[in-house]
Amino acid sequence: MKRILVSLLTPIVCLLLASSVPAKSFFKINEPAPLFTLTSVSGETVSMESLRGKVVVLGLFHICEPCLIQGSNLQRVYEATRGQDVAVIGVNASGDSRRAVTEFLAGFPVNVTYPYLLDPEKITDKLYGGGRFIPNVYVIGRDGIIRWQRVGNMDLAGPKAILQEVERALASDPAGRSTGL
Repeated sequence: MKRILVSLLTPIVCLLLASSVPAKSFFKINEPAPLFTLTSVSGETVSMESLRGKVVVLGLFHICEPCLIQGSNLQRVYEATRGQDVAVIGVNASGDSRRAVTEFLAGFPVNVTYPYLLDPEKITDKLYGGGRFIPNVYVIGRDGIIRWQRVGNMDLAGPKAILQEVERALASDPAGRSTGL
């Protein structure tokens, strides 16, 4: 019952909160993806700069049920894009401890194998304007430009929708023009 209630209320809360924030500060479509460098729960360092030239699927999460669902969706995207020029990364954007994030990941219905980054200083919340709007998923083109963004765990941000946007980004050259693939 709790899951149903959360699933029903999350989109409503997101819409209400979105209406109170200037659109420019929140929606980043066609803007350069802000750069950051963070460490994963496994200790590897990942920087957005090092991912330039790949299509990046970036998920910004807190420790909450909608983030668990969306984080699981990203695992499906990660598995579907293996061997392609795609990087999938998740970020705990709320500054939670490594221990708390590791315990959270252990509760996922799938084994998360994509890099899941810790953000103790909440840098990504500041850079991407997410804050209260979590989960937040971005598809970033090879040129570092944000091509697609969705908030929440609704069908609009499910694995099929994300994969469609990844395919569009892969079919574009670094300037974002279609290559006809």
